[in-house]
Amino acid sequence: MSVTVPFRFLHAADLHLDSPFRGLSKAPAAVRSALEQSTFSALKALTELAIREEVDFVVVAGDLYDEADSSLRAQLALAREWSKLHEHGIAVFAIHGNHDHMGGQRAKLKLPESVHIFGPEAMSGQPAYRRSGELAAYIYGQSYGRRAVTDNIAASYRPSAEAPFHIALLHANVGGDPSHDAYAPCTLRELTAGGFHYWALGHIHTRAILHQYPHVVYPGNVQGRHPRETGSRGCYIVDVSRSGDVQLDFRPLDAVRWIEGAISINGIPDEGELLDKLLEVSYELASREDGRPVMIRLKLTGEGMLHSKLADGAILADMLESLQAEHATEEETSAWIFVYELEQHTREQLDWRALEEEESFAGEMLRLAGRLQRDEAAWQSFAREALSSIAAHPKLGHLQRGKWNDPSKEWLEQAIRLAVGHIVRHSGAGRE
Repeated sequence: MSVTVPFRFLHAADLHLDSPFRGLSKAPAAVRSALEQSTFSALKALTELAIREEVDFVVVAGDLYDEADSSLRAQLALAREWSKLHEHGIAVFAIHGNHDHMGGQRAKLKLPESVHIFGPEAMSGQPAYRRSGELAAYIYGQSYGRRAVTDNIAASYRPSAEAPFHIALLHANVGGDPSHDAYAPCTLRELTAGGFHYWALGHIHTRAILHQYPHVVYPGNVQGRHPRETGSRGCYIVDVSRSGDVQLDFRPLDAVRWIEGAISINGIPDEGELLDKLLEVSYELASREDGRPVMIRLKLTGEGMLHSKLADGAILADMLESLQAEHATEEETSAWIFVYELEQHTREQLDWRALEEEESFAGEMLRLAGRLQRDEAAWQSFAREALSSIAAHPKLGHLQRGKWNDPSKEWLEQAIRLAVGHIVRHSGAGRE
């Protein structure tokens, strides 16, 4: 496959302008302000990147706003950035997704003539040109007219015969990712057989290249919106050569980054040394994030003397507060660190072999657990009998959504550690 001229475009999705950040009321004002501004900051970074890299056009695959009834602030911000792109000869092609479907209420703002928003009625196509004027590609898309689009709209996409390169915009759950709503569901096979050269996808917030030649690409969202959206977030710069080769280059745009880290308490004797270690790890994690402000969740793991103290929620909260206080002086800088959560996954430091040989209640529990670990049928029978009253409970039964009928051996390991640890703490036996 060859194209008429080489060209470059930027593929982004899921801007979610004006996305709220809930549950951080206790964070310092500088942190809250940066989070509230972060989607707008990422949008500005997108504009600056497109201009700096001299792309020919930008495609945005849905969820421009976080709500269908988007704020005037968000609408004005998007119009302002797209006007800047227009001034540099960069066109924009965009669709609306489930969050910002076209059934919502918006102000009537005049957008630059170089901006094309695809309508919700049916797929349509538009020519895309290089900034120098040559035809580069045809771009196709269809916006959501309502929030819950459950039809396979990709099935209606058809490329135009007159275009040298076909780019399809689609806001959809390809392959049925269970972590996202099944909007505009379709299969990867359907997309690769559709006659398009590049599927510019949106909706899934984790970037992924599902297929090459034809390319089927999720760029992810431009800014992490909550603790589960960790790591760098941004867009792809896509270069298409005269011979039709496609090169993708991921570029981060996020203004604040959510990250995680783990610290083992093994060998740490007291709270003071643990706090020093937490500080050291938080600085090390932040140093890898290109000078960006970071929101960090730290997990305490391992076995050690501090386990029983850390199991006390008040002490864990005090430790988190002390850690935040140590970082407080950085909040006015451009690369602040805020540790928003400290999770405890530690275990009692025990001599498990000695305990298993003891003629004690704890020893008998460990020997039973060992037998159940080795005998799958015995474990399933034991677990179902033990859990039957919970599974049948009208309020508790729904919590695990059917998992009571397929109990995991992880539950056994967690239960035995909790139970034996509790016994040992109150008896003093089995400690190393």
